[in-house]
Amino acid sequence: MGGAMTRGERQNLVKGLAFISPWIIGFAVFGLYPILASLYYSFCDYDVLNKPAFIGTLNYQDMVHDSVFWKSMYNTAYFALFSIPLGMALALIIAVGLNQKIMARSVFRTAYFLPSIVPLVGVSMIWIWLFNGGGLVDHGLSWLGLPSPGWLTDEHWVKPTLVLSGVWQVGGTIVLFLAALQDVPKSLYESAQIDGASAPVQLRHITIPMISPVIYFNLVMGIIGSLQEFVRPFVMLGGPGPNRSALFYAINLYQNAFQYLNMGYACAMAWVLFVVIILLTWGVTVLSRKHVHYGGEG
Repeated sequence: MGGAMTRGERQNLVKGLAFISPWIIGFAVFGLYPILASLYYSFCDYDVLNKPAFIGTLNYQDMVHDSVFWKSMYNTAYFALFSIPLGMALALIIAVGLNQKIMARSVFRTAYFLPSIVPLVGVSMIWIWLFNGGGLVDHGLSWLGLPSPGWLTDEHWVKPTLVLSGVWQVGGTIVLFLAALQDVPKSLYESAQIDGASAPVQLRHITIPMISPVIYFNLVMGIIGSLQEFVRPFVMLGGPGPNRSALFYAINLYQNAFQYLNMGYACAMAWVLFVVIILLTWGVTVLSRKHVHYGGEG
C-alpha cells in the first residue's frame, strides 16, 4: 500500500497512457493551451497581428467604464431573465400534457421536439420571414386591423422578439421533463386523488418535487446557454440591432475579437463571462439544496 510500483504496474501505466495519448495531446493543444493563452492575453494589449504587450489589469479596468460593455450585459440579462422561466414553464406544461393518454401522442411529441433539432441559422431565417417588415405576422396583424410594432426594427420590440424565438425551441427541455414525469410513481397520484387533491395541488406537491433534479439541471443549462446567446441576434439583426438593442454579450465579445481586433479585451470579457456563469451556477446550486429532492433521500 503506497509503495513503489512494480515493473508490471509501470508497464500497465505506460500502456494506458499510450492508449489515451491521442486524447491527452488533443486536449493539451486544442483545450488547455487556448484556455491558458486566453487568460494571459486578457492581461495584454493584443491585436492578433502584433506581439501581445502586457498591461496588467487595464482591460478589466476598462470594462468598468465601458458603456457598451454594460449595455451588452443588460441585454443578455434581459434575455436570460425572461427566456429561461418562460421556456421552462412552457416546456413543463407541454410535457405534462404529452404525459397524458391522448390521441396521436407520439405525433405531438415528435412535432414539439422537431424545432429543437433544426439548425439555429435556419430557425433564425424562419423568424426573419415571420417578423420582418411585411412578414407573415404583420400580414396577420393588418388583417385584424392592428399596426405592426416593428418586431426587428423597433428597439423596444427586438429583445421580446428574440425571447419569443428562443422559447420556441424548447423541444429538448420537453423531452427531459417528459422522461422525469414518467418516473414519478403513479401510486403517489392515486393516493392524492383518494385524498381529494386537485390537479394543481398534485402538480405543486407531487410532480414538481419529484422532478426537481431535472428542473435544476434545465435551469443550470438554461443559464449557461442564455448568457452565450449569439446566433439568433447575429443572423436576425446582423449584430447589435437598432440602438444596440440586440448587442448581447457574446456578440460584443465577437466584435472586439474579430472586427476590432481587440483580442486582449475580448479575452478579458470571456473570463468575466466564465466567472459570472460559475457564480450563478454556484448560487443556483446553493439555493436548490433545500428544494431539489433526489430518489432515495429521506
